[in-house]
Amino acid sequence: MIRPVLAELQKRFAVNAAEAGDQDLHRRALLGVAMVSAETGHLNEVLDKCERHVAARPEIELLAVRRRIFGPED
Repeated sequence: MIRPVLAELQKRFAVNAAEAGDQDLHRRALLGVAMVSAETGHLNEVLDKCERHVAARPEIELLAVRRRIFGPED
């Protein structure tokens, strides 16, 4: 169930997406989405679209979202 969602995110939004944890839990998954952009605004726009896309899937209940943005100083 998760692989098609990851493939859609990668194809539609040109991001890297992977199952990043909770593989041992039944009916739960931790998805990671990553991208690189020179503009924070563009980065937030694409990540917002990814979040809405996943949340709109009827078979998925989005429990939490955590976002970390790294800059050149990190």
